[in-house]
Amino acid sequence: MTNDQTSTAIPKRLMLATDLSARCDRALDRAGLLAESWGAELVAVNVLDVANTPDQILAWAGRASEREMREIALHELRRNTQGVKAPITLRVERGDEPADVLCNVADEVQADLVVSSVARSEVLGRFLLGSTVEQLARRLTQPLLIVRQRARQPYRRIVVATDLSAGAHAGLQAAARLFPGQPLQLYHAHDVPLAGLAGRADEAPPVSRTAQQACEALLAETPLPPSTAVSIQCERGAVASTLPSYVRTHDVDLVVLGIQARAGLLGALLGSTALRLLQWLPSDVLLVRSD
Repeated sequence: MTNDQTSTAIPKRLMLATDLSARCDRALDRAGLLAESWGAELVAVNVLDVANTPDQILAWAGRASEREMREIALHELRRNTQGVKAPITLRVERGDEPADVLCNVADEVQADLVVSSVARSEVLGRFLLGSTVEQLARRLTQPLLIVRQRARQPYRRIVVATDLSAGAHAGLQAAARLFPGQPLQLYHAHDVPLAGLAGRADEAPPVSRTAQQACEALLAETPLPPSTAVSIQCERGAVASTLPSYVRTHDVDLVVLGIQARAGLLGALLGSTALRLLQWLPSDVLLVRSD
């Protein structure tokens, strides 16, 4: 690892995307905890949808005005965020495409991080496909934190997943910058050619030394603060199946995914491996685009 210093700037403004439903409570709690620990401002944004709360449904059925609908949503947003200790700004927006509105607001307020929750929590099913969260993952230029777990404490076990592409640098540097002094684990899973031809399980080839060396090279080439401790974990297999299992077994709190930002690439990735990881990882996930 190099001793070059990276930017030590931590987020000054977080944006919470909330639909005011109960499933967003975990994202709110995590956003509040992070904002408080970083000394940052929190901007809580709701894109008005009359189907979100009983009050809004009744008001809409009673032909409430646009202003009255906004006031109902703002009241609900104010009530939901009462326990937040960080400075907070509340916004209720209107638009046909929530993802468009949220991306525009994130740029307008110069958010350093956007926090949201999963769209649904089905045991089986593709809970992100077609959702606002998926659209945010595809289009936001800011890092996106997708919250699944309760925010009982700060993140302790952080894994940075890498496919050894250029985007991995961004994920590793973001993790070191956002959580200074926190031990990180660089995780890489790889398929072994012809591994399926092994006659017995104990004859399967070991984890490739080449993969270990590639991770070591990536780590050496990534400027990180000198105090950052990073261990390497390489496993054999498809990352979409091995990483969720590893996260559950080792009680990982946060997985960081660095993704290259070349035009069109993010959409393609989210249609395959990255999307499967977002669907099946039991931990919170931080998506970080590379430059």
